Amino acid sequence: MIPPAKPLLGKEEEETVIEVLRSGMLAAGSWVREFEDAFGKYNHSRNAVATSSGTTALHVMLEALNIGAGDKVFVTAFSFIASANAILYTGATPVFVDIDPVSCNLSPAELEKAILKNPGARAVLVVHLFGQPADMAEIMRLARKHNLIVLEDCAQAIGAEYRGQKVGTFGEAAAFSFYPTKNITTGEGGIVLTDNPAVAEKIRVLVNQGQRRRYYHETVGYNYRMTNIHAAIGVQQLKKLELFNRARREHARFYDRTITNPFIRKPEALSDRTHVYHQYTLRVSNRENFARHLTASGIGYGIHYPLTIPAQTPYRALAAGSGTWPAAEKLAESCLSIPVHPSLSHNELLTVVEAINQFR
Repeated sequence: MIPPAKPLLGKEEEETVIEVLRSGMLAAGSWVREFEDAFGKYNHSRNAVATSSGTTALHVMLEALNIGAGDKVFVTAFSFIASANAILYTGATPVFVDIDPVSCNLSPAELEKAILKNPGARAVLVVHLFGQPADMAEIMRLARKHNLIVLEDCAQAIGAEYRGQKVGTFGEAAAFSFYPTKNITTGEGGIVLTDNPAVAEKIRVLVNQGQRRRYYHETVGYNYRMTNIHAAIGVQQLKKLELFNRARREHARFYDRTITNPFIRKPEALSDRTHVYHQYTLRVSNRENFARHLTASGIGYGIHYPLTIPAQTPYRALAAGSGTWPAAEKLAESCLSIPVHPSLSHNELLTVVEAINQFR
């Protein structure tokens, strides 16, 4: 079976983890600081604070910007549920916005409609889905016009660029994930980027049980720290990120050229954006049969995602009557992601393409 995702780890990661284990310094420490510094430098961001996961990064990012009870936050209707969950963790209310059917990201036109229906909303959380940046020029324009805080969820877009600028550097802060399926991994972990030193310092306190000085707690915080073990993996993975992303783009270009099945719609990479292909997501009307065909052909796949967030059980009541999301719903009914990870061989790519082109 060709796996739909596969972390690519080498001797560098093994040797570094062994070094950490032998040091006895397993919890947060110097390796975390090294990873934070390297990740911030890579993204041209002044401050980076590592966390235990992408979800915890989202949570403390929102809390550090004083998003809370009574606030409304615009967010895409189509993403992994953590994008909306983190808003609820703070006591704020997510307001779901439909997607642009080409990029699969939050639609600026639909965002503008939602803003007019929800005057006084505090923020917009922009998700860069599947590795392709959202339309940040239009989103930033609307945010300035309506005094919205812009936050970014870059979990699936590490290294992606919009008009030459790295995602995660447009708004007040941005959250990233290093889950094993992501473009680089720390095993489990996340990070928040911000150019605002006060926001960064507040996040450092929040992730460390509300303390700046050990056992002197300034606020109710969380145990959201990244460990030295995870950070050590991240230091080595970050050195390989450009190589990994280049391989993903090469695999995507191969699929673009060679998938010719007229019943399959391929993703579209927009010309002003650098797509890093966390997923290569197809659209097919008969997804159930297509999935069975791929399984019979020895090809793994993922469905990201079978439901919109408003259709998920915890959100149905909250979202009821608040809007419609037809483009997101159509994508949820037809999307299927095929392997695009950097460890794929040429023969595996050929196998995937052959199976897809044979499907009827």
